[in-house]
Amino acid sequence: MTTTEETAATKPIVLVVEDEVLVRMLACEILADGGFDNLEAVNAQEALVLIDARPDIAVMFTDVDMPGEINGLGLAHLVAMRAPHVKILVTSGAAALRAGDLPAGARFVRKPYSPSTLLDLLAEMLAPAP
Repeated sequence: MTTTEETAATKPIVLVVEDEVLVRMLACEILADGGFDNLEAVNAQEALVLIDARPDIAVMFTDVDMPGEINGLGLAHLVAMRAPHVKILVTSGAAALRAGDLPAGARFVRKPYSPSTLLDLLAEMLAPAP
């Protein structure tokens, strides 16, 4: 394996779940610039298919408000049960979260977030436990 292949193989994969295309594109651009690989889903159903098919996903970054039967909070709880190795980061510009809304270990970042805030939070989430 070459150094380039090793670097590509070790980039954490972030699944971005966002129904607004421009917001999703911006998040993916921030992640790519920050050294992450990313996958995209427009709703919870697409996200669950990817979670089941890709055990290499390290983090799911999901919006709360999405079309379909399952919103981002419901998706976060499903992923926590189905793929406990996946770290979960939830975002919203509108939703007011209460204690217990997020699964254990999940984190929240309010929209609009800065690129540095998002990347710092992901680095913190993926840091090895002391």
